[in-house]
Amino acid sequence: MGAGLRGRCPTCLEGPLFDGYLQFASACPACGESFDIEDAGDGPAVFVIFLASFLVVPLALVFQMMLEPPVWLTLLIWIPIITAACLVLLRPFRGLMFAVQVMNKAEQGRLDNEN
Repeated sequence: MGAGLRGRCPTCLEGPLFDGYLQFASACPACGESFDIEDAGDGPAVFVIFLASFLVVPLALVFQMMLEPPVWLTLLIWIPIITAACLVLLRPFRGLMFAVQVMNKAEQGRLDNEN
């Protein structure tokens, strides 16, 4: 799981997992493992939004209650902060979700026809 957080191949722990900021590479250049099974979907984004909101919203509320600035100023300050927090956390969480998927050999579900 640590390899996923660092953006490394979950199989060999060496090759880069990403080919860009959020785009997965097609395969690991170190071991040749294919990353075609990647299917994190919206999972990483949901976890990142929850975590960033859990950290930033209480700070914004305390800021608003203590200093009582105009609402536009609060929004001007805290929207970029929560956006930056989401952007910083999204790549590690995307790598983590892929690593967990590889560790558990997760794949799309299939129904067996038993007649």
